[in-house]
Amino acid sequence: MGKKRWDAKSIIGLILLITLLGSIIYAAIGWALAPETASQPGERCRSDYVLMLLQCCLGLAVMFLPNMLEKKWTWPITDAMYILYFLFLYCAIYLGEVRNFFYVVPHWDTWLHTFSGGMLGALGFIVVDRLNRVEGVPVRLSPGFVCLFALCFAVTVGVFWEIYEFTFDGLLGLNMQKFRLENGTQLVGRAALQDTMKDLIVDVAGAAVSVLLGYLSSRRPQKR
Repeated sequence: MGKKRWDAKSIIGLILLITLLGSIIYAAIGWALAPETASQPGERCRSDYVLMLLQCCLGLAVMFLPNMLEKKWTWPITDAMYILYFLFLYCAIYLGEVRNFFYVVPHWDTWLHTFSGGMLGALGFIVVDRLNRVEGVPVRLSPGFVCLFALCFAVTVGVFWEIYEFTFDGLLGLNMQKFRLENGTQLVGRAALQDTMKDLIVDVAGAAVSVLLGYLSSRRPQKR
């Protein structure tokens, strides 16, 4: 039996795994020791650690999703796609939630949603494009319809993510949709909707860019 080959994908995946496990332990300890409400600006309260714990556990679960899909579909996923996916989880969960980049770094959430929209759009395009190439399947979809499906797929996943945030904000008293400021001040009216609508808009923008690139590629098979 040969030795395991440690390539870039495996190393980055291992770093992400260790980071998420360590963050789960850190969030659990913080949840047990944190006060119910923050007594000074910048102090984290119990609900902040609940959100951190929830996101880290979710990240740990979806980390292995591409590998499961690859085995189910028997379609290869490139190392580059794995690396981009792992980097996205690291930036969104560890840097965003644990290191508080969502509040510290301007527009951090916006860039992440744009990137995720692009990844989902590319995924939707690749899935249908490969189904189009399966021998024995009588249906052949046009590039335009493939692009439409990919765009709708990415936007639908983005909508489900906002539903997830809205649901757990209500159930656990969290602030994933950023309807209140870091100091606890609750936003009202249009300001309270701004984060959710901005996320959906950049999801569409990111998906549209990747779908456009996929369309141009499909129109030039020799340069695919």
